[in-house]
Amino acid sequence: MRIVSLDEIKAVLPKIDLMQEIEAGFSAYSNGEVVVPPVGELNFEHPPGDVHIKYGYIRDDDVYVIKIASGFYQNKLLGLSNGQGMMLVFDQKSGKPLGLLQDEGYLTDVRTAVAGAICAKYLAPNNIETIGIIGTGIQARMQLEYLKNVTDCRSAIVWGRSESALDQYKTSMDDTDFIIETTMALEQVTDNCNLIVTCTASEKPLIRKDQITGKIHITAMGSDTPNKQELETNVLSKADLIIADSRLQCEVRGEIHHAIRNKKVSMDSIVELGEIINGDRQGRTTSSELTVADLTGVAVQDIKISKAVLKYI
Repeated sequence: MRIVSLDEIKAVLPKIDLMQEIEAGFSAYSNGEVVVPPVGELNFEHPPGDVHIKYGYIRDDDVYVIKIASGFYQNKLLGLSNGQGMMLVFDQKSGKPLGLLQDEGYLTDVRTAVAGAICAKYLAPNNIETIGIIGTGIQARMQLEYLKNVTDCRSAIVWGRSESALDQYKTSMDDTDFIIETTMALEQVTDNCNLIVTCTASEKPLIRKDQITGKIHITAMGSDTPNKQELETNVLSKADLIIADSRLQCEVRGEIHHAIRNKKVSMDSIVELGEIINGDRQGRTTSSELTVADLTGVAVQDIKISKAVLKYI
């Protein structure tokens, strides 16, 4: 079994067409070619944190993957990243371990950021004026990094809960091409941005229906448990199109879960991202639509990215 360090992983990622790999994963998932059991989950209160175990395989492929990823939100007090974890790759025909990717949660961050870029590619308005980022953590930074692959827009407004967090964010993005404005007023994002990405661990809605005027695409990716929620459920009921990375997962976790529980939307109205990639369903059809994508993170993303990394090691 090959044990792969984080440094080795980072060295090979530039060789991989990550957009193509993850798109192919969503496509296969919506075509019914992927076996993904329900997410395994551990939740902690002191200190607050959660651990997700995501696993599965693509039919007629040569591997299966088990991914363990955690988020402990006071890790900065320990000098550690909030995200930790690893990916385990096995031979699908024999069960033999092939690789242990000691990614420390990095590959989860990358494949999540790539999924955000894929949503923007298929769902954002053609003319993205300003990108809105809700949050100041690792994912809030990586979203802009990967959105560069699908848009020429280099203007961003970033919302955070504190001036210190926003200052740190802006400093960390000094070497990027983006002109970044920071704010603690959510309305500054919703009033001026037509592509908004939410990437917080909030358990209370941040964006309300009355803040959204349409002509916007929102990718919500922070709500990956049944308790987390970044969007008021009325935002989804107002949307012209709601997209899930996985209907099965979004029925029990994330923004769609809350909207269904509150009887604001029905599962019949939900389109999967892979269906849009495959051309089976339409994405955005006019510039005036409000579209919302709910990304809860699907194991097929982990399968595709870990397999691609091992190929180049």
